[in-house]
Amino acid sequence: MEHIKNSTAYYVELEERYGAHNYHPLDVVIERGEGVWVTDVEGKRYLDFLSAYSALNQGHAHPKIAKAMIEQAQKVTLTSRAFRNDQLGPFYQELCELTGYEKVLPMNSGAEAVETALKAARKWGYSVKGVPEGQAEIIVCEGNFAGRTISIISFSTEEQYREGFSPYTEGFKIIPYGNADALAAAITPNTVAFLFEPIQGEGGIIVPPDGYLKRVRDICTQNNILMIADEIQTGLGRTGRLFALDHEEVKADVVTLGKALSGGFYPVSAVISREDVLGVFRPGDHGSTFGGNPLACAVARAALRVLIEENMIENAEKMGAYLKAKLQSIRSPHIKEVRGKGLLIGVELHPTSGGARRFCEALQQEGLLCKETHHHIIRFAPPLVITQEQIDWAFERIERVLMMP
Repeated sequence: MEHIKNSTAYYVELEERYGAHNYHPLDVVIERGEGVWVTDVEGKRYLDFLSAYSALNQGHAHPKIAKAMIEQAQKVTLTSRAFRNDQLGPFYQELCELTGYEKVLPMNSGAEAVETALKAARKWGYSVKGVPEGQAEIIVCEGNFAGRTISIISFSTEEQYREGFSPYTEGFKIIPYGNADALAAAITPNTVAFLFEPIQGEGGIIVPPDGYLKRVRDICTQNNILMIADEIQTGLGRTGRLFALDHEEVKADVVTLGKALSGGFYPVSAVISREDVLGVFRPGDHGSTFGGNPLACAVARAALRVLIEENMIENAEKMGAYLKAKLQSIRSPHIKEVRGKGLLIGVELHPTSGGARRFCEALQQEGLLCKETHHHIIRFAPPLVITQEQIDWAFERIERVLMMP
C-alpha cells in the first residue's frame, strides 16, 4: 500500500481491499465527533447533516449518554436473558411511561425489531383474531424500507434489494403509499396487519397526504387488523414530535423503534405494543442473546432522558421549520421539490440535474456531510441539537452548491 499511513486514501484503500463492497460511501474518513460536528483523519471539520440516518438525534458523543455507557460497562455488559439484570425493568418502565404503551420487547437492530413485529402480528392473527394457520396476510406499501433480512426484502419494491436473494417469504401484499382507499380495498378476512412508515425515509422523504394517518387508524380499527408504525427513522423526535404519528394525534397498535433509541452509541431496538399483542409470545418463542442486555438498557435510558430533558424534540420542530423555509427559498433550476417534517427533509432534484451524488460530493468539499437517496434526492437530517447559527452556516453552503451548473 503506497498511500501515507493514516491518510484518507490509506483508510479508503484498506476498506476497498478487505471489505465487501456493499456500500458506496463518500470518501471521508471520520475520526471524531461532537454534537453536530465530526472531524476526519486529516483534521478537517464537517457539519453532519445525516446523523447516521437519524441514529444520532442526540448528537455525536453526548456526554450524559457516554457517562451512562462507561459506568454500566464497568459493572456488567451482558447477562443474556437466561438471567435478569437491574437495567431491563427500569428501561421497560421508562419507555412505556414515555410512549403510553403497555409492553416492550427489546432487540438490537431496526431490522430485528421489524422481524419481531411481523412475528407478533402473525401469531396475534392466529391466536387472537382467529385467522386460519398459514393464511395470515400483512399489507405493506410501495417504496418501503424496513431492513435487509430475507423476509423484509421479500416485500420491498426496490429491485436491487431483492435481486439474487430469492426465493422470497410469502404472506405480504403491496399497495401504493399514502392511499388509504387502497388499504381498505386490500384487506381480506386473513389480513392481520398493516406495516408502514409515517414518512418514508429511504424511499425519498415521502410525506403522505394530510389525514392519511387518521384514515389508516380508522380502517385498521374497523377491520380488526394491527396498525404497525415503523418509527425507526421518524421516531424519537426526528420530525418535531416524539413520533411522526403524533402530527395527527394517532396511536398505532405496534411501533418499532431503533436508531436514536441509543443516541448512536450501541445497537438498541424495541417493539412497543399492547398487552394482547406482545402477550402472544411464550418463553422460547422469540429472543436474542444481546437483546435487552444491561449495557443497551443503560444507554437507551440515558438517550431517552436527554431527548426529553434537553428539549430536543421542540428544537427539531423549530429548527426544521426554519431550515425547510430556507431551502424552499433557493431558486435553483435543479430543485423539483423540498419536503419533510421537522429535521427530516428531502430535496428532490429534476432528472436533468445529473443526480444527487455530485451535489453531496460538492457539499463534502464545503464541509457539510449528507447523502443521496434514490439517486435524485438529497436527504438532510442533522442532529436535533443543531442551532439556528449552525443552520445558517450550512445553508450558505447548500445554496451555493445547489446553484452550481
